[in-house]
Amino acid sequence: MTITTQTVEFASNGGTAGGYLAVPGSGSGPGVVVVQEWWGLDPSIKIMTDRLAEAGFVALAPDLFHGELAAHDEMDKAGHLMTNLPPGRAAKDMSGAVDHLAAHAAVTSASLGVIGFCMGGMLTFLLAAGRGDKISAAVPFYGFPGPDSEPDWSGLTAVVRGHMAENDDFFTPDAAMALEKKLVGLGKDVQLTVHPGSGHAFMNPMNPLGTQDAELAARCWAEATAFLHSQLG
Repeated sequence: MTITTQTVEFASNGGTAGGYLAVPGSGSGPGVVVVQEWWGLDPSIKIMTDRLAEAGFVALAPDLFHGELAAHDEMDKAGHLMTNLPPGRAAKDMSGAVDHLAAHAAVTSASLGVIGFCMGGMLTFLLAAGRGDKISAAVPFYGFPGPDSEPDWSGLTAVVRGHMAENDDFFTPDAAMALEKKLVGLGKDVQLTVHPGSGHAFMNPMNPLGTQDAELAARCWAEATAFLHSQLG
């Protein structure tokens, strides 16, 4: 069955935000928020959102840069967009996406999942910690908050199954393992898998860094979607 997609607007703490919504051909399914990389809400994130819909989920990717994009040969611009993203606005927009998805007629799950890549992997942790009332499953890919940007972890109730890269100067394996150990010590259900031989952005279908690993990406995607279904229905 063919999925349906559309650009949507939703309330964001007194303002409005936009996003890209994909609905399964069946017309309904569990809800998952998709959090973008530092390039913005670009074709690669829309492809991943579509793939979630093809796997049976109602998926919403909020546009955290409000229409701004960086091409894959504009790493400086991408870094600028990420660095200058107002944290408060991003949190409000992601929370607004959670509320919009939770209330959507096509969503069948009582709670939601979140999946994110790179910057979005880091924000996946922040959203799960900030919206523990709604987020019960989180899948961060090669991204997580560092010690200087960690949230209040008391709000994290989601089961977390993350996928990290071995060769990653942005989010190092040692730091990932340190965070996993800390969260497990706090009683959280967190597993972060470092995939041997992989590079940062190994999932990106447009291969902006030349690190895409199609075989690994397929395996991780199957694991991620199976996990989300196991937690959300």
